[in-house]
Amino acid sequence: MFPDFHYLFKGLFGIDIPALSIIKTFGFLVAIAFIAGAWVLKKELQRKKEQGLFKPEIVTRKNKKTGKEERIALYPHDRVVDIIFIAAITGFIGAKIFNAFETWDDFIHDPVGNLFSPAGLTFYGGLIFATVALYIYSRKKRFSFVQLCDAAAPALILAYAIGRLGCQTAGDGDWGIYNSAYITQADASLVQAPPQTFDSLATMNRGYFEHEGKIYAKYYPAPAGIPRWMVAMNYPHNVNRDGVEIKGDDGEYNTVLPVSVFPTPIYETIACLLIFFILWGIRRRIDVPLRMFGIYLVFNGIERFFIEKIRVNYKYDWGFLHPTQAEIIAVGLILTGLAIVIFIKKKNQSLPANS
Repeated sequence: MFPDFHYLFKGLFGIDIPALSIIKTFGFLVAIAFIAGAWVLKKELQRKKEQGLFKPEIVTRKNKKTGKEERIALYPHDRVVDIIFIAAITGFIGAKIFNAFETWDDFIHDPVGNLFSPAGLTFYGGLIFATVALYIYSRKKRFSFVQLCDAAAPALILAYAIGRLGCQTAGDGDWGIYNSAYITQADASLVQAPPQTFDSLATMNRGYFEHEGKIYAKYYPAPAGIPRWMVAMNYPHNVNRDGVEIKGDDGEYNTVLPVSVFPTPIYETIACLLIFFILWGIRRRIDVPLRMFGIYLVFNGIERFFIEKIRVNYKYDWGFLHPTQAEIIAVGLILTGLAIVIFIKKKNQSLPANS
């Protein structure tokens, strides 16, 4: 993995420039995600403005050249920087708060460190907080929140796909359950092993492999024609410093997982890119307000619900049900999205501009 650009350049080009360690790959890709999302959002807001779906806000500003005050019409696409900034700040706060609930034991152990650490972000918390903040902002600026949601749908899923690529590159712990078919060697390489090898490791180091009293693992050798990295990775040099030390490596990030895991960030990146292209392809054919956002919610919820089946997170005890936080929210998003798609009809095209 490449937790920073020092590791990236060294791993890809064999160039050792320690000063590059100040540029973190996760932060870099998150920045790219925001830029890509902003570009898509602006394009969609401009298209909706041309369709007459937004009313301008008339503001008075001083002309820098003449010094005279002028009345200017501002549309939502003129405020993309503000929209992205609000979404970023409130989204980060929501992501940290929801992550605290998702990793409650770690939060109780070190609440300050948990809240202020750059790692540990829960997307759904960010989505909920940012949505509320942008609703308030859209009401204040008197433009349609409904149309903003529709315009934001493809931008959100694209940004999420790129953000998950950042998780994968940095190795920030968003991987899946153990794939016990592959065991890490002293030099950080992976080799296929029989099932009993993992059983022996888990018995000797149960405290490490156990989560809430259970060990989540599946024995799954890569099928013919499928590269091993698609089903098994051990994340050497991961940014969390999780696992065991790599023999002969005295670098800052010198650990590797002792057993391979399913690389779920790769799966999410692929799935979300596919969803983005679907949404981008159908956006011009959807003229019912909020329906695009409803479709986005359904796709987003389905994608995350199934990914949770091979990830390890805190599970709530609901008797015969033991869902994770993400599964609960994912189901809620699917149901909400379906309700929007089914019940919001063409007649609501007349929704007021600041709905």
